[in-house]
Amino acid sequence: MTVIKALPYDFTCDIKNTALVIIDMQRDFCAPGGFGERLGNDITPTRRIIPAIAALLNLFRKHGGMIIHTREGHLPDLSDCPPSKLARSKAKGAGIGDVGPMGRILVRGEFGHDIVEELYPIEDEWIIDKPGKGAFYRTDLEAILQRNGITSLIVTGVTTHVCVHTTVREANDRGYECLVVEDATAAYDIADHEAAIQMIHQQGGIFGWTTNCDKIIQAIQ
Repeated sequence: MTVIKALPYDFTCDIKNTALVIIDMQRDFCAPGGFGERLGNDITPTRRIIPAIAALLNLFRKHGGMIIHTREGHLPDLSDCPPSKLARSKAKGAGIGDVGPMGRILVRGEFGHDIVEELYPIEDEWIIDKPGKGAFYRTDLEAILQRNGITSLIVTGVTTHVCVHTTVREANDRGYECLVVEDATAAYDIADHEAAIQMIHQQGGIFGWTTNCDKIIQAIQ
């Protein structure tokens, strides 16, 4: 068993039953000209976490741990995008399905929808394409986890208060133990990130645990 220093107390897991989950590290959220930047956000925080995620990715590849990448996006005809979500996305003039510098925004198969080069999946790593914020909604994620005997998730990616938090809450309700990596998750607004991290581990770990990348690396190595 691996014991990782964390809040609100140490997180214990078995690497054979633990998956590294990398949420939505897509060009549309983390690259210049993507959806995130076109909405007026500073993408610096989402770029800053790439080295930490890469370190964890390499660690799990070295030790044979399960790796799951997620991508938020929709079918080309937008039939899986609720009208309310579509309307809200266009409020600032650049919405889902519109054409941007990297193709149609948040549409599956477009350049912007795909994962940044630094974290690109390799063979045998799972890619979960999801139409919503949470990685369990309308996907095969739960079946994949159950089939592989996964009981714990180490969660990274963007954004902390939206897709990361939604996925952790979904996982928590399904009985998975979640460790959120503070310096490998990000929001465009630091206040949102900090509040989301606190909400994970408060009240004795109401949704799970939080830690930083170095503590995970030290514990597993």
